[in-house]
Amino acid sequence: MVQDVKFADIKVGDKASMAKTVSEYDVYSFAGLSGDFNPVHINAEFARNSMFKERIAHGMLSAAFISALLGTALPGANTIYLAQELAFKAPVKIGDTVTATVEVIEKIDAKNRLILKTTVTNQEGTVVIDGKATVMKRD
Repeated sequence: MVQDVKFADIKVGDKASMAKTVSEYDVYSFAGLSGDFNPVHINAEFARNSMFKERIAHGMLSAAFISALLGTALPGANTIYLAQELAFKAPVKIGDTVTATVEVIEKIDAKNRLILKTTVTNQEGTVVIDGKATVMKRD
């Protein structure tokens, strides 16, 4: 369900989160949609010989969960994604449950803009993505 939070009601410190278990289907689907067929994502034998020792999910797949959160929860409907900084800190493996969290760290009333801390963690609490997003919210 998409939230429709009004810009005036959003405050610094507001947070939202969502969790998703990353499946093999998700990885193959993302490869097909994005065209990123890097064998570390889709070829188990290749991945066994990589630094990760097994297949990993695309970093941008996990980053997409941040986008989903921005457009559906906080700030919600009518959010325009303007910028995103991402630092990939750890791999996401097939079967991991990742939690994306956004937190409002700055509100620019004159431009209807928000700066949000964006984080994705795995089921062990390890940060896999750390970043910052800038969005515009239209009511």
